[in-house]
Formats: sequence, structure tokens, C-alpha cells
Amino acid sequence: MALSSPRTDFPHITGLETPKREKHDRAHLTREEYTKLLSLAGANPRDYAILQVFLQTGVRVSELCNLRIADVDLVSRSLLVTAGKGMVARTIELEKKATQAIKSYLAIRPTVSHDFLFVNRYGEPISDRGIEKLITRYVKEAGLRKKVSCHTLRHTFATHKAQQGISAYRLKEWLGHQSLETTQIYVHLGEQNAQKEMEQTSL
Repeated sequence: MALSSPRTDFPHITGLETPKREKHDRAHLTREEYTKLLSLAGANPRDYAILQVFLQTGVRVSELCNLRIADVDLVSRSLLVTAGKGMVARTIELEKKATQAIKSYLAIRPTVSHDFLFVNRYGEPISDRGIEKLITRYVKEAGLRKKVSCHTLRHTFATHKAQQGISAYRLKEWLGHQSLETTQIYVHLGEQNAQKEMEQTSL
């Protein structure tokens, strides 16, 4: 599958950037909280697909904005993600929920002159800011009091996977981390959660 070329046809949107060091804020959503967001977005195929991709793959917002239609393989259920200029692309397996959400969105995606996966109401590739506003709106409608950003959804993916026992090496591949040390933070969070659960269920 060919890699996507940097954006040149939409000069108002910045190109791919090398991923920055992960933020120290590790806030994440509980199952109840992210379920509220998904429920509210359920009537909008595009928004629902965006949320599902975040929650089911843990991609960065810049990576999501730069996804092309050709990067999605609905047959093998995988997503090709390019993390920055000169960096190696990675493939992330898609869960059934994300696959179906993308399929439903593609069925109503408007016909436009480019192949970026997610578009705004003007038919242009959706921007980082556009997605951030989308997340902020749903968080407000859901009545969540904590500060939630696109990065929070990435943390939610990683934290829940770590709590389910996914290895740091596998998480590193999915998240596109350059250092295993960065990924280990999520594993430690998962271990702390396991200890808490043990205490709460003490006989």
C-alpha cells in the first residue's frame, strides 16, 4: 500500500509534524464517560467514526487528520498511520467497532476532490482545531467536568489496554512511541489499578 504524500493542496493546513514528547498529563476517561461521548455522537457518522478511531487505535490527532481513504483496509481491518516526515509508518489493527464506524461514515462521506478520510462541512480535510472543537462540544454536552482533549482519548486507549494486560512492547507499536520508557508509564498505571482492584475486593 503506497504511503500518503504530505498535504500540498490545502496550504492553510500544516503538514505532518514529528510527534512531540508525550505530555505528563495522563488523565483518561472511564468507560462510563467515553460511552456518553459515543452515545451523543451516534447520530453523526463522521463524529462517531472519529471518536471510535481515537478510542480503538490511540492515534494522535495529527495522524487522524492526515489519514487517507487508502490508509483504511476494511477487509483486513487495519489502519496505516504515518507519524511524521521521514518516519516509518505503522499498521494498527482495527476492532470491529472502529471498522463498522468507518464503513458507515464512508457511506455518507461527500464526494470531494481529495482523498483525506475525514472532511469538514466545507468538504475540506478536517483540521486539528476542528477535531479539538468537536471533542470539546461533546464533552460539554456529556456534562463531563474533567478537562478532556484529543490527547485524553489517546491516553484512554493506552490506559485501558494496559489494564487489560497488553504488553508494553505491543502498546509501543500501536502508539508509535520512539522509546519504550514512554510506554512503560501506561503499564505502571495498569499495575497500580490492579493493586487497587485487589484491595477493593479483599475477602
